[in-house]
Amino acid sequence: MHAIADTTQLVADGVITPDQARRIESRARTAMITLGVNVILFSGILAATAGFIFWLADPLAVAISGAAMIALGLWILAKGGEMYRMFGNASTLIGAGMLIGGAALELVDKYESIAGVTLTLGGAVILTIAGWRYVNGGWSSRFVLGSILLMGLAVHLGGIELLCQEHQTGSPLRNLVYIYYALALAAVGWVVDVRLVTALAIVPFAQALETGTSYFHAAYVFYSPESTLSIVQLTVLIATCLWLAARRPERDARHLRILMMLSFVAANLCALVGSLWGDVIGETIWGPGRNWSISTFETWEAFDAARTAFRESALQISAGVYSILWAAVLVVMVLWAAQRHQRGLFNGALTFGGIHAYTQMFETFGDEPLAYVIGGLAAIPLAWGVWRMNGWMAEQSGAGPADTD
Repeated sequence: MHAIADTTQLVADGVITPDQARRIESRARTAMITLGVNVILFSGILAATAGFIFWLADPLAVAISGAAMIALGLWILAKGGEMYRMFGNASTLIGAGMLIGGAALELVDKYESIAGVTLTLGGAVILTIAGWRYVNGGWSSRFVLGSILLMGLAVHLGGIELLCQEHQTGSPLRNLVYIYYALALAAVGWVVDVRLVTALAIVPFAQALETGTSYFHAAYVFYSPESTLSIVQLTVLIATCLWLAARRPERDARHLRILMMLSFVAANLCALVGSLWGDVIGETIWGPGRNWSISTFETWEAFDAARTAFRESALQISAGVYSILWAAVLVVMVLWAAQRHQRGLFNGALTFGGIHAYTQMFETFGDEPLAYVIGGLAAIPLAWGVWRMNGWMAEQSGAGPADTD
């Protein structure tokens, strides 16, 4: 379990010695520097690779330069020793990125009819070979092999997406493709132990029910046409990650926790949508849809009639009910997370509690001062009850009386 600790205060309280405090601080500093170095190195490699491809702008030149960069990198890794290993890794990866990225761009630009299939299969081959060598070791450093594995994943998923766009793939196959994207990202992120890749899995997983984002001038929009079903979907993932994280080694638990936290964020954003607009469950899945322009109805009148008929028989949750349920769940989550030392969920629940209160202040209760009176007075006994419950739990666990400040 990772925990935040004030080493100065722990030394003052006699919990740890000054030497132990220095060792803890040294390890924390090393971890942060390593993370910073890796971010800078990855960003530099990515920028240089893209820059070379577009600067040379010729397939043959990109291929020759990429091969030369790989050869130079492998030579540095073989002869340069530990001091210059970073340069060897960078050169090898820039070369590999030029070959893979340059070939992918050339296929999309000049051979569009076969690009999707070629990239899908080619990416799968790179994934298989790089993954095999990464797990078993050999050929190059794990950093290089892991990075090539990620390149292969990008090519493979990009090829599938091209095929989906080419054939205008719709539901339910499109939903299954999104689930495949999520599983592939989570699996590769776990193999290479890069939590950022694992975290990206939440994007296609949420999109399986069309939850997503959109951008237009001066606005960035989150939308969830099936907010209730999306919350159920994400809640199942949260519960699964929590259950597995408590039973798996720390290496696995780190990935499960980051996926769990992003699922929690996405679920709360879906709840925010529901608290503003309510939800007609299933309207966009087994109902008439949410957009006439892309539906099978010939006229707006036909679409509107079908939508009205569906809503009359469908299960609906009003915005007001959504708001109350969301607030109740957030309160329970704050209490549960505090007791279980789930700092991420605790902070997330408090954050969305503030967002919920702020939103409802202007959307629902802006001209109802009595609502603030009731809400404010209700919060006082609630806080007292939480404080007393925490004290009772601390005494039952043998940790002594809880702090009453």
